[in-house]
Amino acid sequence: MKTHLAPLSRHAGSTLTEQLAARFAQHIRERLMAPGARLPSVRECAQQHGVSPHTVVAAYDQLLAQGLVEARAQRGFYVRAPATPTRRAAAPASSPAATRPPIDATALIRGMFQREGAKPSPGLGILPPDWLDLPALAGALRKASSITNLGALSLQYGDPAGDLRLREALTHKLREFGVQAAASQIISSVGATHGLDIVSRTLLQPGDAVLVDEPGWAVEFARLQRLGMRILPVPRDAEGPDLAVMQRLIEAHKPRMYVTVSVLHNPTGGHLSLARAHRLLTLAQEADLWIVEDDTYAWLAPPHLPRLAALDGLQRTLYVSGFSKVLAPSWRVGFIAAPPALVDALVDTKLLGTLSSPALLEHAVAILLEQGALRRHAERLRERLDGARARTLHLLEAAGCRAVTPPQGLFAWIDVGADTDRLAPTLLDAGWLTAPGSLFHADRRATTLMRVNVASSGEVGFWRALEKARLAQRR
Repeated sequence: MKTHLAPLSRHAGSTLTEQLAARFAQHIRERLMAPGARLPSVRECAQQHGVSPHTVVAAYDQLLAQGLVEARAQRGFYVRAPATPTRRAAAPASSPAATRPPIDATALIRGMFQREGAKPSPGLGILPPDWLDLPALAGALRKASSITNLGALSLQYGDPAGDLRLREALTHKLREFGVQAAASQIISSVGATHGLDIVSRTLLQPGDAVLVDEPGWAVEFARLQRLGMRILPVPRDAEGPDLAVMQRLIEAHKPRMYVTVSVLHNPTGGHLSLARAHRLLTLAQEADLWIVEDDTYAWLAPPHLPRLAALDGLQRTLYVSGFSKVLAPSWRVGFIAAPPALVDALVDTKLLGTLSSPALLEHAVAILLEQGALRRHAERLRERLDGARARTLHLLEAAGCRAVTPPQGLFAWIDVGADTDRLAPTLLDAGWLTAPGSLFHADRRATTLMRVNVASSGEVGFWRALEKARLAQRR
């Protein structure tokens, strides 16, 4: 993927109009500008690219002719939504499910596949490559692939629930979080996102209502909607979900599940308070509601913070986590800790989707857990993130932005003072992939908020580019 585009040239083999149209077409086709995204105004685009308004109008006309955008009277130009097949289990238009995902969440996912040497991407949720411990990964793989292990792990299908050595190692690790789970209650998955998908496909039917945090994880919104679920956003503050709103949604829509993040909430970085956690579990018990606790960033947080799965004892809570955030993006090993009565059904769903597990990689992760390498690596990451957060806070304040909540973990949730949907294409042209605030709402809305990865936003160049784009927008 190209992450930086050269300036428009009057000496190129194509006209300025053709170059500008091709630039927007590339962003749209690569899903970096998703359906519903607003193109810059004619005046704003002309200023950004140093061309005349006539050139911009002509370029937008080309995009209209290609069917990539649509013009809305008195409102501007918007990326056209592609035609989609009709779903048999479509939700009623009056229900919360009728809201479409905001800017396509796959834009962030596609950004993960950037070419080597590209600029850091403040919008992504991964650590920079030089923060990862490749020697530890290589050592674990060598031990896992010894002659003794290689045949058993590679020449036949593994345990349907996942590598036993990994599941036994996880029982010890989970105790640090206060979560008591036997190895028989743990099912491995191909990353935490796959674990969430296994749970959803096992416990839900198309048309079911699902409670989600708002702001929340864009990919989770999109994933649930692709499964045909009705999303019910619950406002989230520094201590957790707004339980009064949740109570009203439960009474009106009878949801089956609540998907939430207790520790290092994405994008705000907040933690669920004990008082809110106890009230939430009482409400879930009364409403017969499953709680799915996504603890993807567990390894970057202190272990003493409260988890719902620990307070609930895995009765109506399912706990999901993974290792790709701290080990390496391609180490897609995750897991579910579940009530015993659900284990067989979850394994059946897993087998229908993947047939088997990456046993060799799971065995390597078990070795990293057993030998303390993962614990030591996570400690180093937490120390390094402390410094990165301090630097990011200094840079964002110097750039005229402010942190909405105290930055914690990997992210800072910031207010930049300008529409971040409109800033995103300009910053992308300069090589910076960002995560505008509308991504984290279940219904699209203009916002001045943005999530930045503190490990990837320490370059002064990014904040200067943001200031320049914000100034151009205000003009």
